[in-house]
Amino acid sequence: MSEPAARVVIPIVAAGDSAEMISLYVSEAKIQMRSVRGWFATWRWVLVWFTQLLFYGLPWLEWNGRPALLLDLAARRFYIFGMVLHPQDVIYLTGLLVLSAYGLFLFTTVAGRLWCGFACPQTVYTEIYMWVERRFEGDRQARIKLDAAPWSMAKLARRGGKQVAWLAIGIWTGFTFVAYFTPARTLAAELLAFSVGPWEGFWVLFYGLATYGNAGYLREQVCKYMCPYARFQSAMFDRDTLIISYDAARGEPRGSRPRRVDPVTIGKGDCIDCTLCVQVCPTGIDIRKGLQYECIGCAACIDACDAVMDKMSYPRGLIRYATQNGIEKKWSRREMWRHVARPRVLVYSAILLLIGSAFVASLALRAPFKADVVRDRGTLARMVEDGRIENVYRVQLMNATEQAQRIHIEVEGLPGASLDHWQDVEIGPTEARWVPLAVQIPPRAARELGAGAHPLQFRIALVAMPAAKGGDDAAAGSAERREKSTFLVPR
Repeated sequence: MSEPAARVVIPIVAAGDSAEMISLYVSEAKIQMRSVRGWFATWRWVLVWFTQLLFYGLPWLEWNGRPALLLDLAARRFYIFGMVLHPQDVIYLTGLLVLSAYGLFLFTTVAGRLWCGFACPQTVYTEIYMWVERRFEGDRQARIKLDAAPWSMAKLARRGGKQVAWLAIGIWTGFTFVAYFTPARTLAAELLAFSVGPWEGFWVLFYGLATYGNAGYLREQVCKYMCPYARFQSAMFDRDTLIISYDAARGEPRGSRPRRVDPVTIGKGDCIDCTLCVQVCPTGIDIRKGLQYECIGCAACIDACDAVMDKMSYPRGLIRYATQNGIEKKWSRREMWRHVARPRVLVYSAILLLIGSAFVASLALRAPFKADVVRDRGTLARMVEDGRIENVYRVQLMNATEQAQRIHIEVEGLPGASLDHWQDVEIGPTEARWVPLAVQIPPRAARELGAGAHPLQFRIALVAMPAAKGGDDAAAGSAERREKSTFLVPR
């Protein structure tokens, strides 16, 4: 729904004494969308329920004594069911974004703005808010009459009840969003005790009011003016993309007529010009004028038109999913689908399959710990007792699981090299720790190697945890890493 926009008028003085007034902003009428039932409307509500059950339910789902999905920014840990991600795992976020982008490209190339029409949060919450509005104010005609009616207690009660319900949904949505970063039960207890932190309180209100404003008032303005996808979608369309199309050859010339009248006998097309396709459109466009960038592909006009065709005893499909080539060349549905599998679609599909397979394989083969070896910059190569040469290193160990692990380190690739006073290290669940270690070589090996930098390798492996500590012997040797470094022999 859109409120009338402010009108700014600038006088333009033309030649002579005449002047022309040019408006910079065009005032738009408020869109009162009519409710619709049908196959596509049912699927839209299925996705509303599916996405919102996931969104509202996941923060309350427990896994290993913690939320199943927790983005703990303070601890720099992301918990996703049984997986723990560290900042070094940002590559998985990159892979997820690339998968999402190519998935969007593929679906748009095949069937237009499916994401916008059925699963986009703006569409989902607009559907929810419109449902609330209809419960309080009625369907389209009732809302139009209510807008025109003077203020009364009945009107105030309806409008006030709607606003309260909208705000409640918005605040609960904001709370759920923050619950992905702060455990939901902890956040709820803080809110009830009025002890919530400033940042958590800010984001609950910010996200809640953004939902309230976008879904309650801005609605189609977000899709038409704020969302960039509407502007670049045409780059992914071609004449074989399935889009919502009006069959002008069948529908024109349009005009009203009694039911069950054969349009051929009165010289008209199948369109009875009822304008229901316009009334149910959430962006207020007339699909009979052709594809427009404002169309979000929700298919509400298809459901409305099919219902009218049923009442008139005409075939369905006056407005339908079709391709431009299919409409012009009068292809059957099978012929149109045969042209959907074109080179662009096959390329997107192959890239998506390749990246998706690599993403899944990388997650499946992900090591249960991470290690990184760096030289200790504060300590130079030095001679210690018995003439041994010592280099000091620092090893960063990160436990990528929620079970304690014991790490064993060996040095390889350097004759006579050994670790000085090394004992296996135990790191706790999801813990990250820097561990110092010293590598020494005997004097004879140092003389044989000569002064300079010499390569060596650290073998870092898991070992069995003692049974008394609840370890699993089967974990011994289940993973290891090899890290390269250098050993300096002074002159």
